[in-house]
Amino acid sequence: MSGTVDYQLSRNAYGRLVFTNKSGPQEDVVPVRSFPITNPDQGIALIDSHGHELVWVEQLTDLPDDYRVLIEAELANREFMPEIKRLLKVSGFITPSTWQVETDRGEVTFILKGEEDIRQLTTSSLMITDSHGIHFLIRDRLALDRYSRKLLDHFL
Repeated sequence: MSGTVDYQLSRNAYGRLVFTNKSGPQEDVVPVRSFPITNPDQGIALIDSHGHELVWVEQLTDLPDDYRVLIEAELANREFMPEIKRLLKVSGFITPSTWQVETDRGEVTFILKGEEDIRQLTTSSLMITDSHGIHFLIRDRLALDRYSRKLLDHFL
């Protein structure tokens, strides 16, 4: 489904997003999700380089396909959050500990500095921050295999 909008989105020669409306073009526009984990396609603001909201997008699917593709590509470049599918090994149950996990982007080993680096986002989703500040998502900890849940439970 493609909607109609009263602005234009494009990329400039440097690959940056450009927003154009009646007031003219705004360069270095950044899309920001309101609910990046729980509802990533709903509530997206396009923000100018000064932090001012230019337009609010209620649903990504409401946009014309070419605008939706531009926004999704920009968001993918900004948001790097591998999703943990399985816990393979944990060096110990006191922190800091080394975790070996399988993500949607392959196997990764990272250091968990402290239990406070595991944040509960919803009743079943978690965000884990490693010692380098990289965020890992567990979308549904209850859907993990039994061994992964057992390892994770030591830290919750």
